[in-house]
Amino acid sequence: MTKGFPDKFLFGGAIAANQAEGAYQEGFKGLGICDILPVGKDRLLTIDPQLKKDHYYPSHKAIDFYHHVEEDIALLKEMGLQCFRFSINWARLFPRGDEKEANQEGIDFYHRLIDGLIAAKIEPIVTISHYETPLFLATEYGGWKNRQLISFFLNYCEVIFSEYGKKVTYWMSFNEINNIVKIPWFAGALRTEEDENPAQAQYQAAHHMFVAHSLANKSLKKINPKAKMGCMLSLSGVYPDTPNPKDIFGSYEFRRKSLFFSDVMIRGAYPAYSKRLFEELSIDLEIEKGDLETIQSYTSDYLAFSYYLTTVYSHDLKMKTGTGGPQGKKNPYLETSPWGWQIDPLGLRYVCNELYDRYQIPLMIAENGLGMEDHIDANGKIIDKERQNYLRDHLLALSEAIHDGCEILAYTWWGIIDIVSAGTGEMNKRYGFIHVDVDNEGNGTFERRKKDSFAYYKKIIEQNKNLADM
Repeated sequence: MTKGFPDKFLFGGAIAANQAEGAYQEGFKGLGICDILPVGKDRLLTIDPQLKKDHYYPSHKAIDFYHHVEEDIALLKEMGLQCFRFSINWARLFPRGDEKEANQEGIDFYHRLIDGLIAAKIEPIVTISHYETPLFLATEYGGWKNRQLISFFLNYCEVIFSEYGKKVTYWMSFNEINNIVKIPWFAGALRTEEDENPAQAQYQAAHHMFVAHSLANKSLKKINPKAKMGCMLSLSGVYPDTPNPKDIFGSYEFRRKSLFFSDVMIRGAYPAYSKRLFEELSIDLEIEKGDLETIQSYTSDYLAFSYYLTTVYSHDLKMKTGTGGPQGKKNPYLETSPWGWQIDPLGLRYVCNELYDRYQIPLMIAENGLGMEDHIDANGKIIDKERQNYLRDHLLALSEAIHDGCEILAYTWWGIIDIVSAGTGEMNKRYGFIHVDVDNEGNGTFERRKKDSFAYYKKIIEQNKNLADM
């Protein structure tokens, strides 16, 4: 395969505010839901809103992007990046989340970031809520199961659209919204262990988010009719284990539980199969007058999704959930990353075709990347050939998907600069083409260092052809 990408296609990278910015109390910022999560693989097992002196909370420092923003933009420009996906930290603008007036220091910071990107000729792509609901809205209101969050979110959106709406074309409302049923604290600020029926709380929260998404889209278009509002899901792929009909239909149903969210946000209505799903989970949604019309009237302009792996579904095996997507049976035909995620470039082509066949709207690869440990050699270099191979192979698969007929807007490599891991809070699990000198406990100089993959991605962007030869 030697075909390049379309001229309008954007090569990019992505981060999230809670995993990058740090400065967790600077400029009058309030606590977000990730600011109370300590480092460690069990960080989500017990949600404790009270900070403890003997715990290290990775989001408090992260990679200090807040104070390195100009330096980091300069590096992204040097790499040749054409777009950059980041999130606005809701609690930086509204410390509690329910205020009427926004915090000016927070507003000013994102003007600096957006203006810096535009000056560097890098298209800003903004996620409005990327696991950054203000903590106060979780502890005092119960998170997104409370309908009041719709009005708080819309107030936040009206401010950022007013401030940045004419500067930014591409927006996403909620990061990986389907994770409301997998990782409810991240996606919906929900502590579902407090609920008699967790599924009721999760899907009620999702309904409120659907309404909020559509109303935000309506608000955005008033500011900038040319702007695009996308929905964003975690959509790593799922294969059936065997030809056993139980595996075939089981994997289909399992996949559809994720596609339910995009079905609503793109097609503009609850799908027919949701009636049985809700009956089996004893869910009775509270839907107010006008909600369904709102969802139908303001659907998503594009579908953004994260893709890291594929997994194998077996009807007699319980699927595990994680930040990279569901994990079931191991696929013997695939290699596995150091963190147990199976590497499947062809799966990306498969998923792009699956989604485009279903929806016929533009797609965006909002997250894709390889987490691994890095080692600085005696010459001060970081040679990360595995990461380069992963990048090449997935871009090759994406190019094939485009030539299959899929309309792809952009590819944003996840963690273009090393960031804190969402799942474990580690820094050792590194994704970036830019190394940051900080460890799992927040120790280090925070110095930036280009890895070999930096030059490799730069060359891909410049040449845009003959990827198979690289």
